[in-house]
Amino acid sequence: MFKEEWKQNEKGDEHAATQDSVGSPNLVLTLYGATGKDLQITGKAGDENNPIHIWSGNCTSPCALALRDKINFADLTGLARIRWNTKISGFHRIRPIVKLADGTWLIGDRADGSSTRDWIVSEFTPADVRWMKLDIARVVTTGNLLEKVDLSKVDEIGFADLMPGSGHGPGGWVDVAQIEVYARAVLRSSASQ
Repeated sequence: MFKEEWKQNEKGDEHAATQDSVGSPNLVLTLYGATGKDLQITGKAGDENNPIHIWSGNCTSPCALALRDKINFADLTGLARIRWNTKISGFHRIRPIVKLADGTWLIGDRADGSSTRDWIVSEFTPADVRWMKLDIARVVTTGNLLEKVDLSKVDEIGFADLMPGSGHGPGGWVDVAQIEVYARAVLRSSASQ
């Protein structure tokens, strides 16, 4: 359905992630949490050791980002998959988040972050993930794991870092170089675009 690898600015420096950081013209970026605005873009195109990526180290509270396709909802049922390229520092983990068409936010029990030394591409099937409600304004979980979740109409897809960042250097942050979503597209009505 989509693949986002981020765009670097002309200076090629570290800077705040904005809509201009999104390479796909069909995707809308939204940052969440009290310090979501502190998510940064850094890295260099074509550098496999430091690809262009989102970095959460400046977030002093839990933060998240999500991407929304302007034309379609995503059907994340069945064999739909999400793949991302990540690197982690400290005890941080990256977790999938989704916003359902009815406005409900969920966060998955899937937590990637096995490497603090190198970039790791991992892939999972959202249908195999257990989900919990997410207070997106604070980026915190609420309630218990849900028994049933309908992922047939997902409005936004992204990730959350539930721990505050530690700033530059080793300590605690997540890097996300790309997100790929393999799902059936479900056309939005013209009123919701």
